[in-house]
Amino acid sequence: MKRRFNVTGSCNPQRHYMVRLDDRLKKIKEDYVDYGSYFVINRGRQYGKTTTLKALAKYLSGDYIVLSLDFQQMGTEDFADAATFAHAFANVLTEKLEINGLDDRKELLEPLTEVINRDGNSLKDLFTRLSRMCRNSTQPIVLIIDEVDSAGNNQVFIDFLAQLRGYYLGPESEHQFNSPWNIAADFKINMRFSAEQIAGMLGEYEADYQTGMDICAVAEEIYAYTSGYPVLVSTICKYIDEDLSGSEDFESPKAAWSKEGVSEAVKNMLKVSTPLFESMVRQLDLYKELRVMLENIIYQGMRIPFSPDEKAVSMGLMFGFLTEKNGQVAIANRIFEMYLLNLFMTEEAGKSEIYLKGDRDGIGFIRNNRLDMDLVLKKFFEYFHEICGDKDETFIEKNGRKFFLLYLKPIINGTGNYYIEAQTRDARRTDVIVDYLGEQFIVELKIWHGNEYNTRGEKQLTNYLEYFHRDKGYLLSFNFNQKKEIGVKEIQVGDKTIVEAVV
Repeated sequence: MKRRFNVTGSCNPQRHYMVRLDDRLKKIKEDYVDYGSYFVINRGRQYGKTTTLKALAKYLSGDYIVLSLDFQQMGTEDFADAATFAHAFANVLTEKLEINGLDDRKELLEPLTEVINRDGNSLKDLFTRLSRMCRNSTQPIVLIIDEVDSAGNNQVFIDFLAQLRGYYLGPESEHQFNSPWNIAADFKINMRFSAEQIAGMLGEYEADYQTGMDICAVAEEIYAYTSGYPVLVSTICKYIDEDLSGSEDFESPKAAWSKEGVSEAVKNMLKVSTPLFESMVRQLDLYKELRVMLENIIYQGMRIPFSPDEKAVSMGLMFGFLTEKNGQVAIANRIFEMYLLNLFMTEEAGKSEIYLKGDRDGIGFIRNNRLDMDLVLKKFFEYFHEICGDKDETFIEKNGRKFFLLYLKPIINGTGNYYIEAQTRDARRTDVIVDYLGEQFIVELKIWHGNEYNTRGEKQLTNYLEYFHRDKGYLLSFNFNQKKEIGVKEIQVGDKTIVEAVV
């Protein structure tokens, strides 16, 4: 059977190219299941949770009786009251046991049959019989429940979890007064894909199609954009395989499976509304504190200490939008940051005079199908003084970088891409990487903090140019010194040329 990259539903290694989960499953079994732990896998949307649970059920089947349920398959009516839920739950377990074809199936089914044949069961009645079923079993039983959030606000389900907590702890526990989640073991398994795991998946694809791609280089580039977020990895691969390879700009598979192909795939991903991005917008509308935090990180390089108990941080972690990096809050991956930047820019565009300036002049910056970044910087310098010349330091420090990004967006929109380099961003410095038809431009946006700091910044920019194999870079300094020398000039630092604009 031919395989393809999958971005909808769970993955199957016989049908889909996917990262191998053997090491992850082994660690879950040894660190959690074999210890009899009660644990919760709580990750962002489309993070591979269902795929992992299905693979885990199969992996454990040799040593355990695995009863794997999906609460999405239980209708709303099944949660109407305790008796209805007990009956539905017993029916689902019975079906799972019958499918498994176990030697001691009769002894396991008998307690469940009592629930099914008896009206008016309470949750206690259900758990009494579940306990007897466990005692009758010749093997330990593992219960896996997927999609519990589909019933998360239902009182019957909450009561069910409380009973589950109580029976897990023992008959003397005060389960009715405690959260059903607070006994869960801390699930520390990393579910992101590493660059090495992505390379393994691409290796299987390469064995089938012999594209000639540089597997490690492509895997590293995919990881650089996604930080291993599973559905983003698969989406990039799927687009390259099904849409990019053989297209006008990427005539051969080898051309498509390249750093340029990954960049093109990302650009097109950001043009399409997906369930993941739609969910992100909904959550930002609901949680205003989270939105403000994300805007401050993107526009101002604000450094926010990481605390998982802070409300906005907690929400961002739960949805998969945020992560921790060196003790600071960070956006989870570059694609999320690019999407958020595009979203915020689009919302600002209609009321932004500087965006309209960039839109009107955009065509003049493209010469022979190349972006004239020198001219972009010169024109921005002129417009910035026209629009913001009378603004105070606080206003400019807060909004200066946003204005440049707003000015740049309509110039490259639809053809080019840009992103903020998270490795270098802070309250004083932001590096913007602009990709226009395969040509990259490095633009450093900097708040002026003296000549010594400026010289150090020029050196940092040259190092960054070396990393990107570029001979020319751009430096935009927001300078609040009363004796500042404003203007645009070209300077030489070693063998690198820097076009510097001071506003």
